[in-house]
Amino acid sequence: MRRFFWAALEIAMRIGVPKETKTLEGRVALVPAAAGDLVKRGHEVWLEQDAGIKSGFKDADYTRLGVKIAPDAAALYEKGELIVKVKEPIAGDLQHLRKDHLLFCYLHLAAEPTLTKQLLDIGLTGVAFETVELPNGDLPLLAPMSIIAGKIGVQVGTHLLHQPMSGKGKLLGGLPSTERGKVVVFGAGQAGGASAALAAAGGSNVTVFEMRQDRMEQMMRLGNNVTTLFPYVDVVAREVASADLVIGAVLVTGARAPHVLTREMLKGMEDGSVVVDISIDQGGCFETSRPTTWKEPTYVEEGVTHFCVTNMPGAVPQTSSQAICAAILPWVNKLAGGDWRGNQALVRGINVEGGKLIHPALQGMKL
Repeated sequence: MRRFFWAALEIAMRIGVPKETKTLEGRVALVPAAAGDLVKRGHEVWLEQDAGIKSGFKDADYTRLGVKIAPDAAALYEKGELIVKVKEPIAGDLQHLRKDHLLFCYLHLAAEPTLTKQLLDIGLTGVAFETVELPNGDLPLLAPMSIIAGKIGVQVGTHLLHQPMSGKGKLLGGLPSTERGKVVVFGAGQAGGASAALAAAGGSNVTVFEMRQDRMEQMMRLGNNVTTLFPYVDVVAREVASADLVIGAVLVTGARAPHVLTREMLKGMEDGSVVVDISIDQGGCFETSRPTTWKEPTYVEEGVTHFCVTNMPGAVPQTSSQAICAAILPWVNKLAGGDWRGNQALVRGINVEGGKLIHPALQGMKL
């Protein structure tokens, strides 16, 4: 009786989880256990057929927990009121979105004026994972994917330094009788911190550029092979010139990332060096960055290999889906409950609503 009363208190919401359509994107927004929890709360959860396959979850894993399966995207979006996905909507998704939809996903609109205009024209309410912000400034829904992207940045960069990948042929960790490799990281937040930690653990000499003293101290504790510096322009140019791998992880919440690495600085690097721009979702923090996909992940500028994939965590969907789902589920519960506008963190996450730009970082955006 008590369990029935608890469920009856919930306002039933139809929640739709579509299949991700970005190139080689394998994540799913809700893993079976999370979707099942929402069903137990009285909500109707719909999953697009095979949306969880690349993350290791079959439709049967969902249906046994009460989730309903939509045969295609059109049916899924028709059923859903609250649309929960991972990446920003693209062409295939946009044709199905409606004014009455509440969209909850990564949006990264500061770097996407065309998408922003399309969402404004639709008139829906879009709450972005990356701008749900706690009173202390933490971004709880960005953190898990940032950590994964930070680790992938080092893993991919290490591979791209191999000579068969047109790299300079250097082993970052080194060994007796050889030089250690050098990794430069811009930013010591979740992504940059994860990059620095993995690079340092592998034996590289690591230089981290950061402006906050507390984060500098945190990076120094990673080991004696880690140096932290304030990003004075001439110091940045000097350190980048001797780097084998440079990782950019600079974030201004909701806004375009500032350029911290110029083309002139890039010219000072040795041919075959590698740069990885984790900030590419927000426009990129290197002057020479442009978005790439996992299908065609790299290009070369000034003799340096660039890796600027906009969905880095999508390469490890089993891990990423579990991580993002654990982060977003409490917030999905709030949104589905119907009284979420009293939650300031979610309100700060609103990017667009009713044809208007809402988030302060998007105000004045040229469309």
